[in-house]
Amino acid sequence: MNVYADNAATTRLSPVALRAMLPYLENQYGNPSSLYSLGQRAKEAVETAREEIAAAIHAAPRELTFTSGGSEADNQALRTAAALGKKAGKTHIVSTAFEHHAVLHTLKALEREGFSVTLLDVHSDGLVRPDELAAALRDESCLVSIMYANNEIGTVQPIAELGAICRERGVLFHTDAVQAVGHLPIDAEAANVDLLSASAHKFHGPKGAGFLYARRGVRLQSLIEGGAQERGKRAGTENVAGIVGMAAALSERIPRMEQDAARVSALRDRLIAGLSEIPHAALNGDAARRLPGNVSFCFEGIEGESLLLLLDDRGICASSGSACTSGALDPSHVLLAIGRSHDVAHGSLRLTLGEDATEAEVDYIIQNVKEVVERLRGFSPVWRDLVSGKTPHIL
Repeated sequence: MNVYADNAATTRLSPVALRAMLPYLENQYGNPSSLYSLGQRAKEAVETAREEIAAAIHAAPRELTFTSGGSEADNQALRTAAALGKKAGKTHIVSTAFEHHAVLHTLKALEREGFSVTLLDVHSDGLVRPDELAAALRDESCLVSIMYANNEIGTVQPIAELGAICRERGVLFHTDAVQAVGHLPIDAEAANVDLLSASAHKFHGPKGAGFLYARRGVRLQSLIEGGAQERGKRAGTENVAGIVGMAAALSERIPRMEQDAARVSALRDRLIAGLSEIPHAALNGDAARRLPGNVSFCFEGIEGESLLLLLDDRGICASSGSACTSGALDPSHVLLAIGRSHDVAHGSLRLTLGEDATEAEVDYIIQNVKEVVERLRGFSPVWRDLVSGKTPHIL
């Protein structure tokens, strides 16, 4: 059996999205900036897609700017809020220690430019406490950036409550919603967000397409100069096929989202229960407030890389964390942020189920993870030290 269980890294392109894209890859190849009819048809397709996506997140079409994906949208959101803050003499930013690197690396760059950054604790359950956000805000705070749902451990934050605090204090609030859009109901207005990032390939759209929501009145700063596209806020010829495919994928997801979430959540809980039977294993993040398909575990006495390779031999595609850091040797910064030790964090496994997952696939994963963990522990000197009592168990 072959099982794809790495949907947080990327999802399979929806056939509906592919069919919507094909005309703009074949005959309708016009440049949206051209005045003749071929170009204007492309422009109409882009604007129709903008309307569809805006409706899906309860926003106005003019509040959306198309990007190449979540990382670009994150960068533009943070750079915009920082620039606006600096103009007002405010140079303090609040975020968390387990954000995506698109946020954390941008914050590091802003620190080098004179901004100060406070990273909130996300605790062992992977959740931000609203009272701690309120306490961290200062008179000079210009931005709060907290992800909607974590890409590694799947925890879902109380975004509306956090946003209300920011709104009351007059601080711009950005959320990286890359893992949430298409999987959780999103209402940009009700969530009290000023800026929101999303990426198409996380909800069965194409790679290379995303969007940034900016609440009316928040004037975006350009990252890319050179043209008047996207109302002058993102230069470059529009990725028409990608934008159309993104809108088609999201429009397909919205009517099915609640039903799919209930079914996938049940499979997720079945998977969690099965993996919890492995001795000295622990679920990462809150058991209830998490994405429908996300299961993240740590296992003592093994290396996550070996676990992934042996699971791949058995037809199971999984990961040990974010795809953006898959080449890194250091343990996940997300797992360290929730208090996992370096040794335990090295033995992590992230399984993210798609809407087409089945009970048979979940049971196959459980069986094989149990067997592979036992096999790896069988020749692990670290595990021998744990079993003998030479080294105390952590989990």
